[in-house]
Amino acid sequence: MKKIINKPEDVVHEMLKGLQDSRPETIGLIPEKRIVYRKDPYLNKVAIISGSGSGHEPDQAFYVGRGMLDAACAGPVFAAPTLDAIVDAARMVDKGMGVLFLVKNYTGDRAYFEMASEMLEFEGGPSVDTVIINDDVAVKDSTFTAGRRGVAGAIFVYKIVGAKSEEGANLGELKGLAYRVNDNVRTMGFALKPCTTPEKGSPTFDLGPQEIEVGVGLHGEPGRERTTYKRANTIIKTLTDAVLEDLPFSGGDEVALMVNGLGGTPIGELYIAAGITHDILKNKHIRVHKTYVNNYCTSLDMEGCSVSLLRLNEDFKRLLAYPVDIPISYF
Repeated sequence: MKKIINKPEDVVHEMLKGLQDSRPETIGLIPEKRIVYRKDPYLNKVAIISGSGSGHEPDQAFYVGRGMLDAACAGPVFAAPTLDAIVDAARMVDKGMGVLFLVKNYTGDRAYFEMASEMLEFEGGPSVDTVIINDDVAVKDSTFTAGRRGVAGAIFVYKIVGAKSEEGANLGELKGLAYRVNDNVRTMGFALKPCTTPEKGSPTFDLGPQEIEVGVGLHGEPGRERTTYKRANTIIKTLTDAVLEDLPFSGGDEVALMVNGLGGTPIGELYIAAGITHDILKNKHIRVHKTYVNNYCTSLDMEGCSVSLLRLNEDFKRLLAYPVDIPISYF
């Protein structure tokens, strides 16, 4: 295994240090807890926090900043953040208006965020609400979840809810908004090649030279089927059709489209996927309001992509356009 790392056990710590060193005016870091927090001055508002295992960057640490998250709690690679980190992050960024946890549907993440909410309630504050994000249409259950997994569609939730929090919405309003976004976004992905974790140093699962995993999870969990490699038109149609059928989306809908790389896919290939998806949507009389193409929620160096569609209303459109100041520049 050849990667830009020193010791595998130091990967997350050194990544977060590099993030903070690169954005010292706006990003703060508590290294021993792996808490990334918004450092720039901001008005009193409901604080938005997310967190999960590392390895999915830019999700979540790179979405901390004006217009999105107020803090992110990073766990070890593919492992949940600690309970004390979540509690400390909530105490630190609360401005007296409460805290909203946005949590992707994985068992460990849910458990620790739920325990943190109970602990904060027991000790008298801050007020906390939680929304579980579960946009993946690939499978109903997996080893990591009870119900659907949370994947790249979560970034739409961060973006829209983060913008609304900047406008001064209260905790109840933001919770309701987060549920509405989650209810209108669907995602499905596939893997061409598995990822390699720094600790293991070898692929996390096996795929033959001509195999792909359709519906793969962010940690390499099995999807709907393992099948032979097919051309882009066929693969992307499989993903897009599954997403369209699940909500379902219909002619006349207006959507935001996200073609998300899983970490190891060239940007040119993602734009091929985007073009194919646009053609499919056009044929179904679904209008694309805005397209997002890049790595938004990855699985280390996995090759493949996911397709997310968010059915829009005027409020969603307005909040998607709200300016952000976060470490990545392509949102």
